[in-house]
Amino acid sequence: MFAIVRTGGKQYRVAPGDKIVVEKLAGEAGDSVDLTDVLLAGEGSDLKSTAGLTVAAEIVAQAKADKVTVFKKRRRHNYRRKAGHRQQLTILKIVSIGGKGAAKKAEAPKAEKAEAATPAKEAAPKKAAAPKKEAAPKAQGKPAPSKAEASTKDAAPAKAAAKKAAPKAAAKPAKKK
Repeated sequence: MFAIVRTGGKQYRVAPGDKIVVEKLAGEAGDSVDLTDVLLAGEGSDLKSTAGLTVAAEIVAQAKADKVTVFKKRRRHNYRRKAGHRQQLTILKIVSIGGKGAAKKAEAPKAEKAEAATPAKEAAPKKAAAPKKEAAPKAQGKPAPSKAEASTKDAAPAKAAAKKAAPKAAAKPAKKK
């Protein structure tokens, strides 16, 4: 069986037992890696579905590529720049192709977490809603409004006008003659 996987912006044709050199991946020698971006899979001339298909690989080593020399020059301007670069690489050994089990295992805990989170979310807003309404007026140093005042629509514009008028009167001290 073979597969074409994409990693590090490049595509590789792999089969179990192959060793490939890819751009650096996180991990140390001996760690296992799942390549989930499978573009094509098949056996011989038969192609298989790639939905949820993964390629299991093992990190053999972390290495560096050969040095690449970058030399810039502009004629007749006495301009020369020389720099070098060594690309970080990871050597992978392909263990198996077709690990659909990893995708199913990942989906199951998500469903359980969603079910567990739903009852907590329903209970939390009821308890948290009441303290938030009372906490805001106390922080400003004003008494909390009664339920009757909060429910009437006419009281809200009057309060807004009172809030605007109060800071102006307090901000301007009386002039002495």
